[in-house]
Amino acid sequence: MTARGVLIGCGFFARNHMQAWAETPGTQIVAVCDLDPGKAATFARDFGATAFTDARVMLDAVRPDFTDIATTVGSHRALVELAAPRCGLVICQKPLAETLEDAQAMVLACKAQGIPFLVHENFRWQAPYRALRRALDDHAIGTPQFLRLTFRHAHDIYANQPYLAKVQDLALTDVGLHLFDMARFLMGDVVQVACQTQRLNARVTGQDAFTALLRHRSGAVTSVECSFHSARTPDPFPQTLALLEGSGGTLDLGPGYRLDLHRDGTVTTTDVEPPVPAWGARPWHLIQDSVLAFQRHVAEVLTGRAEPQPSGADNMETLTVTLAAIRSAATGQTVRLDGGRE
Repeated sequence: MTARGVLIGCGFFARNHMQAWAETPGTQIVAVCDLDPGKAATFARDFGATAFTDARVMLDAVRPDFTDIATTVGSHRALVELAAPRCGLVICQKPLAETLEDAQAMVLACKAQGIPFLVHENFRWQAPYRALRRALDDHAIGTPQFLRLTFRHAHDIYANQPYLAKVQDLALTDVGLHLFDMARFLMGDVVQVACQTQRLNARVTGQDAFTALLRHRSGAVTSVECSFHSARTPDPFPQTLALLEGSGGTLDLGPGYRLDLHRDGTVTTTDVEPPVPAWGARPWHLIQDSVLAFQRHVAEVLTGRAEPQPSGADNMETLTVTLAAIRSAATGQTVRLDGGRE
């Protein structure tokens, strides 16, 4: 049986959602909604769906099996609370919320209906990071002790999403969330955060670079670097590079999707580049493939074959780390996630 879904938000990135849903077995987007009737009509025409401009009207008319919310953060709580009693599963784009209060309300709204709630956190679904997770699960490097994540580039992210230039905590709330989620995905829960931010590009209003240091509950440490204004040739965008050290070896994820395993005095190299979807193109194929992987996971959740990854409740922990990083950068202090400070 095909699960009938609806999409709310027909913006730049939502087109990737629609292309991926079209390749996800057992799912079909039957209706789309956007406040801009032109955008809704274009998506409806391109993907064989019905167009709406009012989310409540669409949800009441369709009563879908799942709802994919691909809007900006300020609308998330209202839309999740609207969708939860009218469908069987809710997906919300990141960042989940601007406050923990709003995030908790969304989690509770879906819990009250007994339905799964997922956050579209696709970086952990990138092929290179799934390969790193498999290597850890196979004990390829023993106990993980240190992780460095590096996302530094000069790609013009503002061309397709101009509103980003006015986001105050841009780097932390746009990509920082992804990087913190990846750190948690690989290294476990975070208990302490220290962060410094920078504004490197005079065109933008907010902070477009940060460096954060995370201590995990296990005792492991992660260093996270992010910059949207770093000159590199060739520019590695949209790759996140990584160095993952364990008690028995090291995994080094470098440019060009080269994954080196250093162990027992030898180096083994694996190509972890994802395929280019039929509707995709380099260098976006890394992101496009991760959207497809995430949405195929959603299809498994819909049929009861998988637990949500990440769930809304799990993603609240990532939001907690992000808000702690913002607070650390503002105060110059290390923040403990039990509410204390060093």
